[in-house]
Amino acid sequence: MSAIAAQEPRLNGEIRVSECRLIGYDGVQMGIFSTREALRIAETEGLDLVEIAPNANPPVCRIMDYGKFKYDQAIRAKQARKNQTKVEIKEMKFRPKIDIGDYTTKKKHVLRFLADGAKVKITIMFRGREMAHPEQGLSILERLADDLKDVAVIESAPKMEGRNMHMMIAPLPSAAKKAPKGQAKESDKVEE
Repeated sequence: MSAIAAQEPRLNGEIRVSECRLIGYDGVQMGIFSTREALRIAETEGLDLVEIAPNANPPVCRIMDYGKFKYDQAIRAKQARKNQTKVEIKEMKFRPKIDIGDYTTKKKHVLRFLADGAKVKITIMFRGREMAHPEQGLSILERLADDLKDVAVIESAPKMEGRNMHMMIAPLPSAAKKAPKGQAKESDKVEE
């Protein structure tokens, strides 16, 4: 709690310096005043005296409505959080010997994820003797990349990690903007 309090500027009676450079409510520099005089000026206007630059020589104080200032700051922070975009990463798992029907179904899921603006991690899972033929998995990834070339870009090339081969694809900026935002998301958890 003390770290948070240390970040807050000192107000009114908490200001311990003998003199300060005073900035008025309208932003005009009023000059150097004793802290008592600056506090009296702020009180006559019904506002607060806030120390905004304590390390300056002399420290800089400003006359302002501190409650309104904090409220506006909180609103701006909330708006900034609301406007930020969170990149979501979905994963779709394939097997090297996938049938054409399963491939098209999974490709449709990948297309839906890309249309929603999510990045997609494509994983080819190898088991047993399939490890001897990684080119089968690579051909599936290449075919998928070719099928999606007009809506997605390969962010990381296919690479082998243990028994799995991974590739990351991201939506093209133009394709993500065209997709409607209100699509149904009932089966976003489909992975295999």
